[in-house]
Amino acid sequence: QYQPDWDSLDSRPMPRWYPDAKLGIFLHWGLFSVPSMGSSAEQFWGNWKMAGELPKQIEKREYMAKNYKPNFKFQDFAPQFTAELYNPDEWANIFQSSGAKYVVMTSKHHDGYTMWPSKQAFNWNSNDTGPGRDLVGELKAAMDNTNVKFGLYVSLLESFHPKYLNDISSRFKTTNFVDEKLFPELIDMVERYHPEVIFSDGDWMPGDYRYWRSHEFLSWLFSKSPVKHSVVVNDRWGMTTTWCRHGSYFTCGDKAHFGEILFKAQFTWESAMTIDVSSWGYRRDSNLQRYMSIEHLLKYFIKTISCGGNMLMNVGPTSFGTIPPIYEERLRQMGKWMKVNGEAVYASSAWTVSQNDTITPDIWYTHKKGVTYAFFQEWPISDLILGSPRPTEKTTVALLGYDGPKFGWANNQEEGMLIQVPAIPINKMPCLWAWVLKLEFLAN
Repeated sequence: QYQPDWDSLDSRPMPRWYPDAKLGIFLHWGLFSVPSMGSSAEQFWGNWKMAGELPKQIEKREYMAKNYKPNFKFQDFAPQFTAELYNPDEWANIFQSSGAKYVVMTSKHHDGYTMWPSKQAFNWNSNDTGPGRDLVGELKAAMDNTNVKFGLYVSLLESFHPKYLNDISSRFKTTNFVDEKLFPELIDMVERYHPEVIFSDGDWMPGDYRYWRSHEFLSWLFSKSPVKHSVVVNDRWGMTTTWCRHGSYFTCGDKAHFGEILFKAQFTWESAMTIDVSSWGYRRDSNLQRYMSIEHLLKYFIKTISCGGNMLMNVGPTSFGTIPPIYEERLRQMGKWMKVNGEAVYASSAWTVSQNDTITPDIWYTHKKGVTYAFFQEWPISDLILGSPRPTEKTTVALLGYDGPKFGWANNQEEGMLIQVPAIPINKMPCLWAWVLKLEFLAN
C-alpha cells in the first residue's frame, strides 16, 4: 500500500518494461483535429478565444474571422468530428510495425472533450457528440492483439469548464472541478481501459499538486487499481511542485533534452517530441519542411537513448480517422531500422564511460550486458576513429545487420581505436540512415 505522500509514492519500484522499451508513440487526436490549423493546432480553442497576441493566437482568430460566421462556437465543430475512416486495427498494425513498445493516446485534451463515453462529460464526448464511438476503447482492444502496451494522455485542467473557472475565481479555495469532475473521471478511465502509461498534463494552474489531488489518485493507482503493478506515470501532477521531482519518469516539459543531467542523477526520463515540429495535433496547413526527416528523427532518437532516455514520438491523426501518410512513412521507416539495430536499443542503458565519443562527437553509445554499441550517421570515407573505447587483444568489431566479416581495427595513436571500415556495396548495406557497431571485449 502506497500512501498519498511523495516519499511513499516515490519508493515504488519502476516496472522494468518501461526503461527497456525506449520508443513510444504519442497520439494527439480530438475535436481540435477538425479545424486542424496553425501551430499548436491541438490548442485551437484556447488560442482562438484567449485574448493574447502570440502569433499562434492571432492566426487562429484571423482564420475564424475569415472563414466562419461570428456566432460560430468551438462546440459547433463536433458534428464534423466524424472519424468515419477510423480503423483501429490498421492503426495497431502501423504502430506495431514502427518498433515502438507503447502507445499513448489522448483521452482528453485541454478542451475537455473526452474520447470515451465519460459519465462526467455528458454530451461532450466522442460517443454522445461526433463519431458516436468509444474511440479509446476501440484502440485499446486493437492494441491488446499486439505486443505494444497501451497508455493514455489526460489533461487535468479544462480551460472553459464552468466548475474549473469557478475554482479559479475562488483562487482555488474551492475544489469542485476536481472533486466532482476530474477525480471520478480518472478512476473511470483507469478501471475501463487499464492503461499502462498515464501521461498527465495541464497541471500548471494551479501548480500545486494538492488542488489536483494528485497524491491521492497516485496512491490509489499504485495500490488498488487494476494496473497497480505495471503502470508508469510522468511528472506532471502540479507544475511547480512535481515537474522533474516526482513520477515514475520525468519529462521536465515538452521536447526536453536534459538527458545527460538526468542520467547522471539516476532518473528515468522521456523526451516527448513531435514529428511535425510545429504542432502536436494534425494541421492541414503544414508543409513537408515542417516534418522531421527519418535522418533527423533517428538523430534525435539515438541521442536520447544514449543518454538513458525514452523517446515518445508524436503523430497527429485526422478528424476522419486516418494516420496521414507522412506519419505512417516515418513510423514504418523507424520499424525497418529497428529490425536491424534493435539489439543496440531495447533494454540498453547509457554507457557510463561516455554518451558520445571524445574524438568523433557525432558518434553516440549505448551499453548492454557487457557489450558497447556505437551509432553513427555519416558513413566514413576512410577509417573511423573512436576515442572513448579502450580495446584489448580480444576486442571485436561488427556491423549490426551485416553478414560479412567483422571489421579490423588498430590502436589509435592518441587514444581509443581506429576501425578499418571496408567498402560495402549498397545492396549489402544493412540499413540506409544510421549504422551501429557492436564492440565486444573492451577494457572499459
